[in-house]
Amino acid sequence: MPNFAKLLESIIPADRIKARLIDLVSYASDAGFYYLRPTAVVQPVSEDEVKSLFQFSHQYKIPVTFRAAGTSLSGQSISDGILVDLSQHWNFVRVEDKGDTVRVHPGVIGAVVNSELRKYGRKIGPDPASINSAMMGGIISNNASGMCCGVSKNSYHTIKHVKFVLPNGKMYFTENKEDYLRFKTECPTIYDEISSIRAKILGNNEIYELIRHKYKTKNTVGYAVNAFIDYEDPLDILAHVLVGAEGTLGFIAEAVLNTVPDYPVKSTALLYFPSIYAACQAIVPLTESGAEAVELMDRASLSSIELMKGVPAIIKTLPDTAAALLVEYQGNTVGELKLKADNFLAVAPQLSLIDTPVFTEDPYEQAFLWKVRKGMFPSVGSVRASGTTVILEDIAVPVSRLGDAILDLHELFIKHHYTNAIIFGHAKDGNIHFVVTQAFDTAAEIARYDVFLKEVVSLVVDKYQGALKAEHGTGRNMAPFVETEWGTEVYQIMKALKQVIDPQNLLNPGVIINNDKNAHLQALKDLPKVEEEVDKCMECGFCEYKCPSRNITLTPRRRIVVRRELLKLSRKGDTAPYKELLKQYQYDGLDTCAVDGLCATACPVDINTGSLVKRLRRENHSAFANGVALRIAKNFKPVTKVVKVGVYAATTINKIFGQNAMVNLTKVAKRIIPAVPLWSNQIIPTKNLSSYLNSGFSTNIPSVVYYPTCISRVMGGAATDRKNIIDTFISISNKAGMGFLIPSEIQSTCCGQIFSSKGFTLAYQHTVNDTISKLWEWSSQGALPVVMDITSCTLTLQDCAHALTPENKQKFDAIKIIDSVDYVKDYLLPKLNILKKKDKIVLHPVCSLQKMGLEAKFLNIAQQLAYEVKMPVHAGCCGMAGDRGFMFPELTASATKPEADEVKDEEYDGYYSSGKTCEIALSEAVGKNYESIVYLLDECS
Repeated sequence: MPNFAKLLESIIPADRIKARLIDLVSYASDAGFYYLRPTAVVQPVSEDEVKSLFQFSHQYKIPVTFRAAGTSLSGQSISDGILVDLSQHWNFVRVEDKGDTVRVHPGVIGAVVNSELRKYGRKIGPDPASINSAMMGGIISNNASGMCCGVSKNSYHTIKHVKFVLPNGKMYFTENKEDYLRFKTECPTIYDEISSIRAKILGNNEIYELIRHKYKTKNTVGYAVNAFIDYEDPLDILAHVLVGAEGTLGFIAEAVLNTVPDYPVKSTALLYFPSIYAACQAIVPLTESGAEAVELMDRASLSSIELMKGVPAIIKTLPDTAAALLVEYQGNTVGELKLKADNFLAVAPQLSLIDTPVFTEDPYEQAFLWKVRKGMFPSVGSVRASGTTVILEDIAVPVSRLGDAILDLHELFIKHHYTNAIIFGHAKDGNIHFVVTQAFDTAAEIARYDVFLKEVVSLVVDKYQGALKAEHGTGRNMAPFVETEWGTEVYQIMKALKQVIDPQNLLNPGVIINNDKNAHLQALKDLPKVEEEVDKCMECGFCEYKCPSRNITLTPRRRIVVRRELLKLSRKGDTAPYKELLKQYQYDGLDTCAVDGLCATACPVDINTGSLVKRLRRENHSAFANGVALRIAKNFKPVTKVVKVGVYAATTINKIFGQNAMVNLTKVAKRIIPAVPLWSNQIIPTKNLSSYLNSGFSTNIPSVVYYPTCISRVMGGAATDRKNIIDTFISISNKAGMGFLIPSEIQSTCCGQIFSSKGFTLAYQHTVNDTISKLWEWSSQGALPVVMDITSCTLTLQDCAHALTPENKQKFDAIKIIDSVDYVKDYLLPKLNILKKKDKIVLHPVCSLQKMGLEAKFLNIAQQLAYEVKMPVHAGCCGMAGDRGFMFPELTASATKPEADEVKDEEYDGYYSSGKTCEIALSEAVGKNYESIVYLLDECS
C-alpha cells in the first residue's frame, strides 16, 4: 500500500498532514455509531488545495471525506480514506446587508455566526441542538433544521448563494452571473443530466406530487430532489442539491445565507402531561397560539436528566406514563409577547396539564431549560450499560398522527427489548428522535438491531408515510433504505446524479447512495468500558470548541477515543501499536491538556476530561516525585522565597542585558532541556509581603480576610509603573471604607492548585488542610469572608472539600470563600462613588469565572465602569493552566490565537481579567497589558 501521507506532501505541507497513529485513531470516530480509521488526515487552507486533493483522490483511487465539527450522528464524517479536517482554517464569517445576510466558510461554528448576528437582531435559520459545537459545513451539508426553524427556515430554504468545488476540480459560485454560462460550457455532461432529470420530474405528475408531499414535512432522506422543482437553472439546482448532500457530491467552500429574526424577548416553560398522547394532543393548539418552539420529551427522556443539578423537582415525582413539552413564545416587544401569553391562557383550559405552568423570562433560566432539552441524547448515553453504544434515529410523521406513531414505537421498544429507549423531539414539526442503546459484540445483538430497524422503517414508511430522517441526514445507517422511502424511480434519479458528478464514487462513498443492503451493520463502533471518568462519554463532540488544545493536539472527545483504543489494543495483545500510541499520548493527551475543566461546562453529562488527565498524571508519578512535592508543600514559605529571589534575579538580568535577555536565555535553555520553563516579561516581582503586615494600613475593623495568593505574593507586580495587585486591593478597600486583615502567617500557605493540577495528591491534601485550618482561625471561625485575588485559586479552594479531613471539612463548610469579582461587585461598588468611566474596554473571562457562574457579575462590574465593554466571542481558556503555558508555550499560543485575533481588530482603553497567569498569556498574545479588574475599579473610583 502506498505511503499516502508522504505522497500528500506534494500538495499539502507536512505540518498540515496528520498520519501518526494517534491522529488516525482519534479521528476515526464522530458522534455517530460507526468507526472508520482514516489513512491520513489533512487540513487544507484553500480551494486550490481542495482541487489538488480531488486530483490526488482520482489518481490513487482513494476516497475523500470532509469533516467540520464531527457532530454528525449518522457516520457522515468518518472515512477509511483521506479525511479532510476543516475545523481550523475555514472559520471566516462576515455579516452583510445590515444583518439580512451572512457569509460563512465551513469551519465556523453556528453559535459564533449567531453571536456576530446578534447585534443586528438576527440569526441563522437552522438551530440544531449542537449549534454551540456544529460548524456551518455540517449544518449546510446535512440540511440542519432544529428547534424553531421548522421546514421553512432550514439550511436549504435560507441558502442564498453557494461556492462549491466539484470532484472534477471545477469551482462555481452562484453569486457570480458568469459562472452560470461557464458551468454549462465546462461541465456539459453534468449540466445536461440535471436538465434531463428536471424535465423528467416535471413531466411525471406522480413523481412531482410525491416530491411536493414529502417536503411539506422535514425530510433529509437522499438528495434534495425538491431543488429540481424549486429552481430552473442547472447551476441553481446543483447548488441546492449540495445542501443536505452530506459531502458526497462536492465541497462547499463558502455560502451566503439569508438570516431570520432573533426575537429579543422570550417566555419559556416546561408543561407536564399525564401521558405522551395527551402531550401530542396539545401540539396543534400550542402551535396555533403562536408558540415558536414545542419540544416533546417522554417520561424515559425526562428520567435521563432528572438528577442533573437544577432540574425542576417535579420531574422526579411524575408518573411513569407522563410526558412534557418545552414551550417557548418569542416576540419583538414585551407587548407582543404578552399577546401570545394571552393566547396561551386561552388554550390552556383544553390542555390536560398535570401542574400549573410556570413561564420564565429570565435568560439564564431559559438557557438552562434548553440545556436540559439539548442534552438528552448524550445524557441517555451516559447511563447506558457497559459495552453498548448509542443510536439516535430521527423520523418525521404528520403531526396529527404523532401520538399514534409514538405509541407504536413504544411497542417496538418492548418487542425488541430496548427497555431504556427514550423519545424526544420537535413536536410542532412531527419530528421526533428516539434513542436506544445497543451492543454490537455478538451476531445475535447485531441481528436484533437489524430486525428492529427494519420494522421501524416499515412503520414510518408504510403506515405513516413519513420520513426516515427528518434533519440528521441519511448517513450510513439509512442509506440502505433510501429506495424504500422514495421508490425506485426517484432513487434512480438520485443514483444518476451521484454517478454523473462522482463517477468513481470516491467522495464520501457509502453515504446516501449505497448498494449494500446491510451497510447499516458495517463498521459499527465499539464503546468498551475503560474508566469511570470517560465511560459516560458517547463521543458527541459538544466539548471540543471549549478545549484550548483543540488546534494543536487532542480534544476531550479525541482523548477519550484514544483511551478506548489503548484498551482495545491491550486486550488484543497488540504490543507494538499499544506502546506507540501510549508514547504519543503522553504529549498529546497529558502534557498539553490544560485541565481547565471547561469541557465539563459544554458536556451534557458534565464529563471533566481534566479530572481524567489529573488522575493519569498522578499515576505516572514515582514515590520519589511525590515525596519531593510533599516536602515542597510542607516548606512552602522558604520555597516561595527562593522563587521570589529567582524572579528578582531574572528581572535584574533583563535590566542589565536588555528587556528580552531572559526570554532569549530560556529559549536557548529549553532547546537543550525541554523541561525548562520560558520566561515572560509580564512576570514582575511583588515587594516583600512583610511590609504590609501589621502596618496599620486599614483603620477600620476587619470586615474580610484578604488572602493574597502565592502568585500575587511572588509576581503580582504590574507590567507598567503602577501599583502591584496587593497595593491596588488595599487602595480600593480603603476607598470604600472596608476593613480587612492580611494574616501574618499567610506566606506559608497556598490554595493547592499547583499540586492538584500536576496530580501530586499528598502534597495537595497537606496544603489544603493546612490552609483551611489557618483560614478558620484568621476568619474568626468563619465570621469573616475570605477574599482571594486570583479566580482560579478561589475555585481551587472552594472545591477542596473532597481532600479535607472530617475536622477541616466542618471548618470549610463554615468559611465563606469569595473571589475578587464577588468582592468588587457585592462589597465595594455599592459603597464607592464612580468618578469617571473608561470609554471602551475589553474583558477576558478566565475559565474559573465560567465554571463558577461569575461571568455575568464580571461583565456587570465592567459595564458600571466603562461606556462600552467588549466580551470577545472567542474568549476561552488561555491554556496557561498555572505554569503549563511556560512549559508548553505552543499550547498557550494556539489557545489564545482566536481571541487575540478578534481583540487586535480594535483599540481599547483597558484590558481586564481576574487571574495573573491568564493576564500574562493574553498580554503576550495581544501585545497589550492585561490586568486584574481591581485596577479598573481603582482608576474609576
